[in-house]
Amino acid sequence: MSDSNLILQMQNITKTFGPVKALTDVNLDITRGEIHGICGENGAGKSTLMNVLSGVYPHGTYSGSILFEGKECNFRKISDSEELGIVVIQQELALSPFLSIAENIFIGNEKQKNGIIDWNRTRSDAIKILGRVGLMESPETKIMDIGVGKQQLVEIAKALSKNVKLLVLDEPTAALNDEDSAHLLNILRDLRDNQGVTSVIISHKLNEIKAITDNVTIIRDGSTVGWMKNTKEEPLNQDKLISAMVGRELTNLYPEHDPKIGEEIMRIEDWTVHHPLDQQRVVVDQMNLNVHSGEIVGIAGLMGAGRTEMAMSVFGRSYGSGISGKVFVHGKEADTSSTQKAIDVGLAYATEDRKVYGLNLFQNIRENISLAALLKHSKRGVMDDNIERIVSEKYRKDFHIKTPTIEERVSNLSGGNQQKVVLAKWVVSDPDILILDEPTRGIDVGAKYEIYEIIDQLVDEGKAVIVISSELPELIGICDRIYTVSQGVITDEVPREKFSQEYLMKGMTKEKTLDKKAVGE
Repeated sequence: MSDSNLILQMQNITKTFGPVKALTDVNLDITRGEIHGICGENGAGKSTLMNVLSGVYPHGTYSGSILFEGKECNFRKISDSEELGIVVIQQELALSPFLSIAENIFIGNEKQKNGIIDWNRTRSDAIKILGRVGLMESPETKIMDIGVGKQQLVEIAKALSKNVKLLVLDEPTAALNDEDSAHLLNILRDLRDNQGVTSVIISHKLNEIKAITDNVTIIRDGSTVGWMKNTKEEPLNQDKLISAMVGRELTNLYPEHDPKIGEEIMRIEDWTVHHPLDQQRVVVDQMNLNVHSGEIVGIAGLMGAGRTEMAMSVFGRSYGSGISGKVFVHGKEADTSSTQKAIDVGLAYATEDRKVYGLNLFQNIRENISLAALLKHSKRGVMDDNIERIVSEKYRKDFHIKTPTIEERVSNLSGGNQQKVVLAKWVVSDPDILILDEPTRGIDVGAKYEIYEIIDQLVDEGKAVIVISSELPELIGICDRIYTVSQGVITDEVPREKFSQEYLMKGMTKEKTLDKKAVGE
C-alpha cells in the first residue's frame, strides 16, 4: 500500500505513566475512505492511543510520530487535531444535557455575526447536519429529552460541523440497543460511501467489527500484535481475532459449569413500582420471581422493559414511588426499604453504570473495595487499615485486577478492571444474593470470561446470582434459568432446555395480556 493512500500513520508511539508503559512502539495505518477497527482487551492501550492522536496527551509527553495526510503533526491540544479534521468521540459523551441539540452541535464553534451568535444560521445549519446523520429532531430539543442512541448521533453531527476527515468512535454502541446500534453503523457506512469520511471504531462487539470494518488493527498489552483484512473475499476470522486479542485460544466464550442448585434463597412477590415523577405510570407490574442457592438466573428484556427499575427498587428502594410487594429471604419476609437494610438481609446490587453509581472515581482500589463493608473492616467504629489492605490485596489477586497496587485510583483503570473492583466491593460484603446489572457492558472477551468465572465461583459457594443483560448470547451462555420481561411484566420463565435467542425474543416482545401472578410461582 502506498503512503499516498494513507490518511493517518502513527509510528512507534510509546507512552508511559510513571513506571508503567501504556504503549510500546505502537503502529497504526489508516487508509483514506475506510472504516478501520481497533480491537484489544480492556487496558490494552486503545483509548490511550486515541488520546495521543487527539492531543489529550500533547506532543512531548510521548515518543513516536503522527503523520496526517502525509504531514507530521505535533498536537498540543484537542483543538489542534480538530482544526485538521480529526475528531474523537469518547465513550462518555461530551454533551451538555441542559443545552439544545443545535447549541451542542456548535459549542465552541458558534455561528456568529458581528461577534454575536447568529441563531437563525445556527438553526438552519443544524437542520442540514442532522439530516446528514438521519436524526429527525428539532434543533431546539434539549439533549436531556432524547435517548442515548440519538445523543450519539448528535456527537457525530457535532463532528461533521467541524469538517471532519477522520472520525474516531470509542465504544459507540456500548450503551445502545440493537436497533440504535444498527442505525449508527448504517450512518458510518453512509459517511464512508457517500460523504468521504474515514472512520475508526474501537469496539468489543466483534460481530459489529465484522459487519462494519474494512481492516482491523489488534493491540495487546500496549503493543501492536496484528492486522487483519475484512473483505468479501477474505472475511474476518473472529476466532483468530480473539486469539490475537487475548494471547491465547478461547475455545469457548463461556466457561463450562455444572450447577449445584439448592434451596430457594430469595423470592419476590407481586412487586409493583411506579415512576418516581409520574406516579400514575406503572414501570414494574406485579413481578414474581425467585432464585436458589447455586443458581444463575437471567433477566432478559428490551430497553425500558423495567429490568433495572425492578433491581434498583428491590435494593433499598433506590428507584421509584408507590412501591408494593414482598421480598422473602431464606423463607422469611425481608425489609429492603433502605440500602443498608438490603445489605443487612444479604442483598448486593452491582449497578449497570459503574462510573456513576458503582465506584468513587476519586478514590483508590482499596477504598472502593471496602465501601460496602466498612463495619467489617472496623474496630469500635474506626477503620482498621491493616484488614482493609489485606482484604483488598486478596481480591486484587483473586479477581486478576490488572494494576501493581491497590493504591491506584480506579479512574486510571480500564473498564474491565473497574468492573472487577465493583464485583470485589460487593463480594467483600458477603451477600447471599447478588444482582448484577449489565456486568460485562463495554468489556472485552477476555475480561468477560474472567467475570463469568467469578460468577460461577460465587454460585459454587452457595450464593444466588441474578444477571440482567442486553446480550442474549451471554444469558444463554451462563444462566440456569431466564425470566423474560416486557413492559414491566414478567412474560415467561424459561428453563435451560428451551434457551434460544428466538424463543427469548418472543417473551421480550409480548404484550401485557397474561396472568402475571401465575408466572414465577
